[in-house]
Amino acid sequence: MTKPHPQIDRTTTTTAAIGKKHQSRTISPFSCYSPQLSLLILATCVTLFILCQIQILHVPPISSPSPSPLRSFISHQWQTVTNCTQDNLNSMAERLRHSVTFLPLKDLRYTDKAVQGHTWFMSSMYDSHEEGEVQYQQFPSKSSDDRLLCLKGRDTHDGSWNYYALAWPETLPVNATLMKGLTFVSYNHYNYDNIWHGLSAVVPFVAWHRKNGCESPTRWILYHWGELRLRMGSWLTTLMEATFNGEPVIEGFDGGDEDGVYCFEKAVVMRHNEGGMSREKRMEAYDLMRCKARMHCNMSPERRDANNIGMTLFMRTGPRSFKNESIVTGIFRKECGKVDGCKLMVAYSNNLTFCEQVKLMSMTDILVSPHGAQLTNMFLMDRNSSVMEFFPKGWLKLAGVGQYVYHWIASWSGMRHQGAWRDPDGEKCSFPKYDRRCMSIYKSGRIGYNETYFAEWARNVLNEVKAMKELEKASQSASSYECACG
Repeated sequence: MTKPHPQIDRTTTTTAAIGKKHQSRTISPFSCYSPQLSLLILATCVTLFILCQIQILHVPPISSPSPSPLRSFISHQWQTVTNCTQDNLNSMAERLRHSVTFLPLKDLRYTDKAVQGHTWFMSSMYDSHEEGEVQYQQFPSKSSDDRLLCLKGRDTHDGSWNYYALAWPETLPVNATLMKGLTFVSYNHYNYDNIWHGLSAVVPFVAWHRKNGCESPTRWILYHWGELRLRMGSWLTTLMEATFNGEPVIEGFDGGDEDGVYCFEKAVVMRHNEGGMSREKRMEAYDLMRCKARMHCNMSPERRDANNIGMTLFMRTGPRSFKNESIVTGIFRKECGKVDGCKLMVAYSNNLTFCEQVKLMSMTDILVSPHGAQLTNMFLMDRNSSVMEFFPKGWLKLAGVGQYVYHWIASWSGMRHQGAWRDPDGEKCSFPKYDRRCMSIYKSGRIGYNETYFAEWARNVLNEVKAMKELEKASQSASSYECACG
């Protein structure tokens, strides 16, 4: 007898299978566990606990007269950590103050290369230099890691005994004096008494001043071969007074310890004179000084009337003077007299005040003068004025590049250097023709004359200036200008 098959409940089977499948896809609440999550939860709890305890420490007790043991323990540990951190900071600051390294201003390793970039002054430092602009160092700055410049020593005889260092404002050297305001630090391989050498050292400061919103110095520090200098020549002092609207204060570090350290809130250092400046930037600096000098001397900065031509014989006495001034004066007076509106003026550089020289140059279109420092005044003339220069015998072959400085300043200040006459005659030298020892004889020689050459030369320059004046008058290009700055 065949047994009947058991009745299969397909509905139940299917439902159970689906339920089992669904159960297999359900995510357990512990399936996301990981060591990283545990650490995160633990760190969060610890942080919240510490914050709560810190908050408790800052809230005075309400009812309990004495803190709980846990609170006392946490307070003690927190105070210990705070005191330890502050002690470490103070210790580090003190070590930084004592570890400031001072280096000699004059690096004797570069003695034979001193003129080549003045590398022996603050030799470890590099300059900031944009194309056409001045080369300078500024403190504090990014290049100095925001450190200040500090100077130690005030020796006026040996620059290797004067030192410099950099220090952060919070960790100045022990017993250092902080000097507020802007300090100009000038290095000059020559000197500050000769008006040409002095001017070439200060021109870059004028350019920096002009570019930086006319910011003026609180003080100047002057160095020559790393040796401290305590004064500028009177001509240069007055020019700087006019340019920066106040008499320059020359720092001598008086009244302090001989080995005292002086740090500067802000310092700008120049050690390349006008090196690296473009002609355009130089002319801007000379324009500013010319304008400021005229205003200082109560003169209008505007250009003169284009109807007149001023010809000035700027004479010297002694070395490089004319042997026969009356004949030379007569030659130029005769040629000037042939040109309508020409006026000849004769002056001596050694008996004029600064403002008298400014006034004379403002009336001069043609400057006639022997080679010498007095020619530096040419930048005080209007732009496009002319310069005629004279040399004694021997300078062309023996004087080196220094004989061309007034060609340079003429170009830099926007003037026209109309050439130079070199006397072929003079005292004889017992050494061979081009022996440099002859320069000691020729250097201070006096200058003769060539009447034919001088007359023709003066005539050509006068005609050129006259034509230029007439062109200016026709085009009304002789307009006024202001002392541009910033």
